[in-house]
Amino acid sequence: MTPPTPSPAAPLEVIDEDSAVPAKSSALKGSDSRSPGRLAWTRFKRDRTGVISAYVVIFFFVIGLGAPLIAKLYGKDPYTLYGMNTPGLLNEFNYPIKPNGGISSEFWFGIEPQLGRDVFTFLLYGIRNSLLIASAAALLTTLLGVVVGITAGYLGGKTDYLVGRVIDVLLAFPQTLFFIAFWPVVLAIFVSPEENTPVWLTVTSLILVMTAFGWASIARLLRGEVLALREREFVEAAKVTGASPARIIFKELLPNLWTPILIQSTLLLPAYVTAEAGLAFLGVGLTDPTPDWGVMIQNGAKVYQDDITFMLFPGLSMVLFVVAFNLLGDSVRDALDPKTKR
Repeated sequence: MTPPTPSPAAPLEVIDEDSAVPAKSSALKGSDSRSPGRLAWTRFKRDRTGVISAYVVIFFFVIGLGAPLIAKLYGKDPYTLYGMNTPGLLNEFNYPIKPNGGISSEFWFGIEPQLGRDVFTFLLYGIRNSLLIASAAALLTTLLGVVVGITAGYLGGKTDYLVGRVIDVLLAFPQTLFFIAFWPVVLAIFVSPEENTPVWLTVTSLILVMTAFGWASIARLLRGEVLALREREFVEAAKVTGASPARIIFKELLPNLWTPILIQSTLLLPAYVTAEAGLAFLGVGLTDPTPDWGVMIQNGAKVYQDDITFMLFPGLSMVLFVVAFNLLGDSVRDALDPKTKR
């Protein structure tokens, strides 16, 4: 029996050390490029619900920012009484003559009963005002909550105890009752009861009141996070090297807190949108004739038994925005979670 012929040995591959170094460095570059932010962005792009919700939210903000331009191209404004000035739009009961709230090619969303204002432009400016107030309040609330929470958690001791008791008191009462109770007090400080309150003062007071009573939840969350982080090795190492408290907070603690801060801020905005609309509906906050989501729902509630059209457009738009933003917040939270599948 003939023994098998051994196969020729494969030629040894000579590896040039100089050529191997670039390959190693390129591999390191590829791994470095997958930063946590890029990984979170990749996970977010794969979430269809989050992407669609982001487009919806961006659409509302674009509509709000571009309300004056859209109204100019549309040819109408939210303050002109078209029904009172133009014959043939309202009947003897001051209701639109045409069905579905007077919807037509001239008035896309119809006209209001009694006064006959254009609903479409009123809704545009209502979205603008509501998002302005809610965004400013959410931003200030986040900043105040971050400062108070990190300060209380890092300093500890009596400062932490005092801040904790204040947070407990604020969280023990419903915010809506606080808004209603303190609203007349805030306005009485600046304007006498006989004078009309300027719109800018109303908006500023709304933002300040919502900020003053809304920071407690995010401050408590960050306080707990900082209490856990300040005992970690990297914080102790920074203290040993002589780093100042400001450097430890901004360089060591704050980068590890961006995830809860971002998640909480995405939850604040839709909450403030509904809170502001609810206050306007109750007559606390923006009032007619200033365009606002809550003002439109309040006016529509007076005539919804005769025609529900006037509650349909503001109600659907507000629900759509709030749901989209909440879904966006859930998607952002999942994208920032390292345990999420890539």
